[in-house]
Amino acid sequence: MKLSVRVRGEWFQVPCKTGRETISWLGEEALAKFFKLQPSTLVPNKPETVASVRRTLGGAILDPADYIADVLDDNDFVSVVLDSDRPNPVTETAEVKYIPEQIPGKYVPPDEYMTLDGATLTPEDLMSLGKGLYKIRLSQEAEERVTASRQLVEAIVREKKVVYGITTGFGKFARTTIDEDKLEELQLNLIRSHSAGVGSPLTPERTRMLLALRINVLAKGCSGISLKVLNQYIAAFNASCLPWVPEKGTVGASGDLAPLSHLALGMLGEGKMWSPKTGWGSAKYVLEANNLPPIVMGPKEGIALINGTQLIASLGSEALERAETVARQADVVAALTLEVLKGTSRAFDSDVHKLRHHKGQIEVARRIRGLLHSDTHPSEIAQSHRFCDRVQDAYTLRCCPQVHGVVHDTLKFVRGILTDELNSATDNPLVLSEREEIISAGNFHGEYPAKACDYLAIGIHEIASMSERRIERLVNPALSELPAFLVREGGLNSGFMLAHCTAASLVSENKVLCHPASVDSLTTSAGTEDHVSMGGFAARKAIMVVDNVERVIAIELLAACQAIEFLRPLKTTAPLEEVIRVVRSVASSWEKDRFMSPDIDAVTELIREGKIWQAVRHHIEHYHRVQDVETRARVSLPALSFVGLESAAGATSDPLNNDGQARAASQAKRGRTTVQELSKKREQDSKSFLILASIDLYVFVMQKSNI
Repeated sequence: MKLSVRVRGEWFQVPCKTGRETISWLGEEALAKFFKLQPSTLVPNKPETVASVRRTLGGAILDPADYIADVLDDNDFVSVVLDSDRPNPVTETAEVKYIPEQIPGKYVPPDEYMTLDGATLTPEDLMSLGKGLYKIRLSQEAEERVTASRQLVEAIVREKKVVYGITTGFGKFARTTIDEDKLEELQLNLIRSHSAGVGSPLTPERTRMLLALRINVLAKGCSGISLKVLNQYIAAFNASCLPWVPEKGTVGASGDLAPLSHLALGMLGEGKMWSPKTGWGSAKYVLEANNLPPIVMGPKEGIALINGTQLIASLGSEALERAETVARQADVVAALTLEVLKGTSRAFDSDVHKLRHHKGQIEVARRIRGLLHSDTHPSEIAQSHRFCDRVQDAYTLRCCPQVHGVVHDTLKFVRGILTDELNSATDNPLVLSEREEIISAGNFHGEYPAKACDYLAIGIHEIASMSERRIERLVNPALSELPAFLVREGGLNSGFMLAHCTAASLVSENKVLCHPASVDSLTTSAGTEDHVSMGGFAARKAIMVVDNVERVIAIELLAACQAIEFLRPLKTTAPLEEVIRVVRSVASSWEKDRFMSPDIDAVTELIREGKIWQAVRHHIEHYHRVQDVETRARVSLPALSFVGLESAAGATSDPLNNDGQARAASQAKRGRTTVQELSKKREQDSKSFLILASIDLYVFVMQKSNI
C-alpha cells in the first residue's frame, strides 16, 4: 500500500511493503525522505524529531505502536508533526500544521468589508477587525492622499534633498547622509535591526488589531508609503496572514518601533508568520501559500511602516472595550448583591444624585433603580424586610453610584483620547503633500495613549476593589446573616472560602499593576530620545487589570447567586431573576463542594461576552419608560392626592422606598416573612391604596366644584 505523507507542508509518497509496519516507522520514514529531498522548508543542520502522526482529514492522533494496515487505508493522507512545529518554540507544545481541514471550525473568513479612511475608526471597529469580522478596503479619498504623499517623497529623492529618514540615517545618525544607491538597503536594515522585541507573541486577534490600525494610520496619507505596499498590507490582513510580533520591547516614543518592525519583517518574508491556511511557519512560505508576494520597500517606506503608537493604541482599545463591558455589568452584580443582603434602595434616590451633578454617578444610580424593587419590578425579597430597622448600608453597597460612577466617567475620558489616537498621524517625518513639505516633529510620542491606559487601569481597578468587599459581606455570616461561606454543612464543606481568597489575590495584584508605567522614562538612542512614555507596558498591564476585574466580578456574581438560594422560595425582581437564570445556564448551585475553577471561568466568559448586561438591558429601559409615564401623569394631579397616596402606600407607590415606613414602624420585627404573610400584606396594601385614592379623588372633585 502507498500513503501520502505531509511533513511541514511538503508531500511525500511513502510505500509500505506489507502494511504491518508501525505508525512510528511511518513517521521516521517520512522524516528521512524530508531530509533526503531537502525541500525549501528544511532548516539546514537542524535536528528534527517526530512528535506525533495524525490522519490529515480530522487530525486524529495515531498510536505509534499500531500497525499501518489496521488504522489506515491504501492511498490515505497522513500528517507528521515535528517537535519544532509549535506556535511558540520556547513555551508551546508541537501542533499540527498545514492541515486546512481543521481550520474552518476555528476561523471563518468574513464576507463583509470595512472601509478605512484614516479618520473615522472607533475602538469598537478595531475590536471587530481583530475578531476577524471584516475585511479591509480603502476609501477613494485615502488612496488619493497616499498617492500624493508618495509622489512628494519620490520628488525629494530625485532632487537629492537631505530629509530625515529618507536620505539620512535614523536617531543619532540623523546627520549621516546616505548614498542614493543605498536608500532601499537603508530601509531594509532599519526593519531588521529594529525587530528586537522579546517575549510571547501577540495573539492572532491582537495582531489583526495592530495590523488594521497601522493600515488606518497609513491611510491618512501623511507617511509617504506607496499605495502598492499599503495594498499588500491590506491583502495580508484580508488573508489573515499575521506576522510574529513579540509583546515586549517598546518604550513608546519614536513610536512602537520594535513591534511594528516585527509586523513589517513578516511582510518582507522574514521571521515567522501565521495564517489559518498554514498555521505558524516561515513568513516566506506562509505568504507563498496565500499567493502573496513579500513587500519590497523604496525610500522612506521602512520608517513609514514602524513609526507610530499603534501597539499602545490597539491594546488600549481592547482594554477600553472590555473595561466598559465589565463596568456596566458590575452595576448589575452590585444590585443583586444588595438585594440578597437585604439592603435599602433609598441611597439610589434620583433627587440625591441630581445634587452632585456627576454624569456617571447619576447613570449608575438610575441603572440600579431599574433593577431593584418597584411597582414595575416587584421583589418578594425586598418586601420581606420592608419593616426592618436598617437605615443605611455599608459603603460598598450604598456608594456604588459614587464609586462605579467615576469609573464610567473615566472610561468615557479614555475613549476620547484613544479614539483621537486611532485616527492620528503619528509618523516621523510627516509628509504634508498639500504644502509640499516634509516636517520632522514628535507626533510619535506615546504619552497621550500611555496616560490614558494608566488612567483606565486605575479607574477600572476600583470596580474589583468594591466587588471583593461585597464578596466578603456575602461569605461572612456576621455580615450576611447567611450560612458561612454560602454552603450547607459548613466544616464538611468550605463553599466560597477560597473563591473569596482568589478575588482578594487578584485585587491585591491589581494594586501593584495600577502603578502608572507612564511616570517612568529612560533615555534611549544615545540621548536623542531623552523622554519616553513607556506606553507599551501601560497598555499591556491595563489589559491584565481588566482581566483580573472580570474574574472578581464573576466570583461575586456566583456568590450572590448562591446566596439567594438560602432566601428561596422568595423571588427577586424580574431582571435579577433573569441574571440568575443566565448564570445557572453555565453553573449550577452548590449543595456541596465541587471543583470551582470551571464555574469561575464559565461565568467570566459570560461577563466578557456581555451576557449579563444583555439579560437586563431591556428590563431597565422598560422600567424607566414606565417611570416617565407615571411622572408625567403625577404632574397633572393635585399635590394633596400625591402626598396622601405616598404616605399611605409607602414603598409600593415609590420604587425608591423599599423600606418606606421603616422609620415610622421601627418597632416592627426585622427579617423574613412567610410567603403567606407576604401575600396577605400585599392584599392589605392594595386595599389601602385604592381606598385612599378614591378619597383623594373625591376631595379633588369637590374642591374644583366648590361644593
